[in-house]
Amino acid sequence: MAIVLHEDFDTGLLEVKVSEKLSKEDYEHFEPAVERLIESCGKIKILLEMHDFHGWEMGAVWEDIKFATKHCRDIEKIAMVGETKWEKWMSAICKPFTMSTIKYFDAGQDQEARQWLA
Repeated sequence: MAIVLHEDFDTGLLEVKVSEKLSKEDYEHFEPAVERLIESCGKIKILLEMHDFHGWEMGAVWEDIKFATKHCRDIEKIAMVGETKWEKWMSAICKPFTMSTIKYFDAGQDQEARQWLA
């Protein structure tokens, strides 16, 4: 699996670590975690840490579009921590497709990302 999740029900924070390429199966693991947090906490926050991330497999692209449409109002903030220019560019491209506030942080700035989410 290219995704590791940690749900914090006290703060409504979902920590998501992605690497390699996301697959449709990764979304089958990811979306229920999001829905559990939303049901428990209301609006949630996501910390997305990308390490050696290479994007999405074709089946995962459709899952990502469906997820964004379904949950565009359920996520308050998304902090994206990445290693490459295209990941920073991706954070800007995502903004029109969600009601969430999105901010990009360079690798090694995960503490700053956590503070911004708090």
